[in-house]
Amino acid sequence: MAKLVEVTREERLAVVTINHPPVNALNKQVMDELEQAFQELAEDGSVGAVIVTGAGEKAFVAGADISEFPTLSSANGEKLSRRGQQIFQQIADFPAPVIAAVNGFALGGGLELALACDIRVVAENAKVGLPEVTLGIFPGYGGTQRLPRFIAQGKAKQLIFTGEMIDAAEAYRIGLADQLAAPGEALAKAKELAGKILQRGPVAVRLAKQAINQGLEQTLREGLKMEAYLFGQLCDTEDQKEGARAFLEKRKPEFKGH
Repeated sequence: MAKLVEVTREERLAVVTINHPPVNALNKQVMDELEQAFQELAEDGSVGAVIVTGAGEKAFVAGADISEFPTLSSANGEKLSRRGQQIFQQIADFPAPVIAAVNGFALGGGLELALACDIRVVAENAKVGLPEVTLGIFPGYGGTQRLPRFIAQGKAKQLIFTGEMIDAAEAYRIGLADQLAAPGEALAKAKELAGKILQRGPVAVRLAKQAINQGLEQTLREGLKMEAYLFGQLCDTEDQKEGARAFLEKRKPEFKGH
């Protein structure tokens, strides 16, 4: 059986590409391979950033594999939802930053996958949406929970209740897309962004992600306490000493990741 999720490495950058023609739909094999790919990358302590994208120019991921839907029941439907949530949460919790390079349609589970990433770079010709209500269901891989945390609650409800697609410009206007790219350039733009991140202190970036993600689930007071603790942990690292020395010596720091 041919693999549908490909992982390539460019030093500390990993690119995870969903290659399931014609629209990179999320069937069981794709989801299983996504889970395995991120497990293996998490075990590799040298990964400093990950980009998730879709093969071709038509689609990032144009949703789940609807051919699997007719057999759904309350029992296996809940199981399917929890499985998708688990895999996307694994991506959200990945230690290093994860960037979605949205090169085409990102619909349903595809948009939910992009929402699980830290940053979304979207091609100007892409369209995004959560059309599940047109199939008599709603987003079940985290969409009803993540989207209202990213954009205005009313706008999130509008997109979910209507199932309508929006273009990249509107996605950027409402804060769903973080950066726009020319058609065909989403991956290149994402690599450029990843390159900037990879120049920074890797421990600092990792703990900053932890502080942001965990802090959003706590009260402000609790989040500030955690931020101070993690900041203190950074002050015991060699990277922190190197960063300070490099600044004072007017040179680029040489971070080692410890």
